[in-house]
Amino acid sequence: MMPAQKKIKKVTTHVLSAMKMQGEKIAMLTAYDYSMARILDEAGIDVILVGDSASNVMAGYETTLPITLNEMIYHAASVVRAVKRALVVVDLPFGTYQGNSMEALASSIRIMKETGAHAVKLEGGSEVVESVERILSAGIPVMGHLGLTPQSIHKFGTYVVRATEEDEAEKLLQDAFLLEETGVFSLVLEKIPANLAGRVASEVKIPVIGIGAGPKVDGQVLVLHDMLGITQEFSPRFLRRYHNLYQEIKGSVQSYIQDVKTLDFPNEKEQY
Repeated sequence: MMPAQKKIKKVTTHVLSAMKMQGEKIAMLTAYDYSMARILDEAGIDVILVGDSASNVMAGYETTLPITLNEMIYHAASVVRAVKRALVVVDLPFGTYQGNSMEALASSIRIMKETGAHAVKLEGGSEVVESVERILSAGIPVMGHLGLTPQSIHKFGTYVVRATEEDEAEKLLQDAFLLEETGVFSLVLEKIPANLAGRVASEVKIPVIGIGAGPKVDGQVLVLHDMLGITQEFSPRFLRRYHNLYQEIKGSVQSYIQDVKTLDFPNEKEQY
């Protein structure tokens, strides 16, 4: 059977559902700018998440909380301009949807109109269902996010694995069912036990994307700067570094500095 994503020129929410039905894993990465998004898209990535992790890797904040809606729109618009094939999902930043479904709708409409993105993502379960319903009422696809929810870091006080206790695991399961029933097209499960994530993925019909949630889900997502080794200070168990660009870029810059200072650059062939 030909993989679902090989048959089409554009990944949509419908394609992701077909991939789950066929047992084809979904590959998802973050991107925040035109140049990186173009590379990811041409490489064949299925989903690009314009994550509020831009707050950390692009702006240098300690948490995801400070990034604004305007900043997310800037990053998302840059990504969309580069993408021809991948589905682009944009995080609703902290403070733009919690506790106010009308603000959630207004924020989502701004993202869709000003960036050209294909969907939005928000964190939480029963607490945000009203916002999810309001956004969906406008025809905007919504991706959910359960488990470790970084926008709630001050509530939890730690980034440790979530849903290890029975009561929290049960709530996560119920929230997953509730979000599916409400109409989200997909779920991200972050940093939860692999068996629990596998149970969610097997019991809901929508695609489940894991980050630190083991192999039994329908796909995986990582932060691009982490998996490429551009960021060095973040090393959770679930992160596989496919490169060490920090050292490669640093070495290249040091070589450039040396060449400039020794008059090796530019040489005869590098001038007019």
